[in-house]
Amino acid sequence: MEYLREIECKSVHDNHYGTGNIHSVFVPGPVIVGAGPSGLATAACLKEKGVPSVILERSNDIASLWKTKSYDRLKLHLPKQFCELPLKGFPDHYPTYPSGSEFVEYLEDYVREFELRPVFNSRVLRAEYDESVGFWRVRSEGGEEYVCRWLVVATGENAEAVVPEIEGVKEFGGEVLHTSEYKSGEGYCGKRVLVVGCGNSGMEVVLDLCNHNANASVVIRDSLHILPQQMLGISTFGLSMSMLKWFPIHVVDQVLLVVSWLLYGDMSKFGIMRPKLGPLELKHLCGKTPVLDVGTFAKIRKGEIKVCPSITCVRHQEVEFIDGRIENFDAIILATGYKSNVPSWLKEKDMFSEIDGFPRKPFPNGWKGENGLYSVGFTKRGIFGASFDARRIADDIERCWKAEAKHLTAVARAFLSET
Repeated sequence: MEYLREIECKSVHDNHYGTGNIHSVFVPGPVIVGAGPSGLATAACLKEKGVPSVILERSNDIASLWKTKSYDRLKLHLPKQFCELPLKGFPDHYPTYPSGSEFVEYLEDYVREFELRPVFNSRVLRAEYDESVGFWRVRSEGGEEYVCRWLVVATGENAEAVVPEIEGVKEFGGEVLHTSEYKSGEGYCGKRVLVVGCGNSGMEVVLDLCNHNANASVVIRDSLHILPQQMLGISTFGLSMSMLKWFPIHVVDQVLLVVSWLLYGDMSKFGIMRPKLGPLELKHLCGKTPVLDVGTFAKIRKGEIKVCPSITCVRHQEVEFIDGRIENFDAIILATGYKSNVPSWLKEKDMFSEIDGFPRKPFPNGWKGENGLYSVGFTKRGIFGASFDARRIADDIERCWKAEAKHLTAVARAFLSET
């Protein structure tokens, strides 16, 4: 719609937040917060249906987590066909498991193809539904206030790094960093490094350290499932999805566990306990993803990577574990994951939990709230889940868009007349 460009150049006086002059922008379509894969996917699906949107991104580029906070050896843990965004596949020449840089290249091509233009350096400070006018007010750090009928929360599950409080860590004296700052094991040759966390990233980082001749150890505090990334040359994930079409989840879990036992045997003698629930059931009920092994367990079995229990406390270049042993380390790398930051800026209590920042309703029902509020990228099912929700959101907004188009045009004209 041509009037959108005209509206974006207008300023009005608005005291909604008690701050005086605010540059207000009326958006006839949705505002999407976040220019990661989830936000881009939603914007592309909307554009295909003729619905304009505005993407607000806090950093100065798309997919900032992938570009600035990922390690060098990162590859997609699932085959590329399960990581495609809607409306565009990966190039045929890409490998089955694209690297982080290849995925970023794919996202940049995606943005160009669908002519998406996020508004960068626009951290959202506050978003609130204004019942008096029936619109969302989205306030950004630059002083703009976007007024819109629909709001799509696409900041995702990995907005902020989780840094746990560990007793005595300030006295450690060596390097302590989160995996968001880790790039490569190249600088750790000969050093004693402890990786805290045993998800897919933690297990891959400790393998990278070992491959660079560091004396690597990993803290495995809880029970976990380890599965091969591929079975008989076929993606374990893909094979599982295929079997679920024909068999109940507990049967598929039994197949996966048999394969795991055949390949890895009794892992308890290495300090790794299997959960009581099967890998797929655990993922479904708790959102806990099994580790898709790319070689880490072979190093553990050979004794090249040491498994450690929970940490009791940290002292000067020493770590005491829950079993009483004390070991010396030169560096600690926290593979402790990320968290949602939605409660810090979205002033809404019904759809999103104030505790963890996730939709209160689990997948597949957490994508839609009240008053035109949506979420994408919170399914705990990676890009596959985000793409699924992006399509549903676009379909839903399109229906509302067609029904309310005349009303929105009138609102836009009234908005212009006041400027």
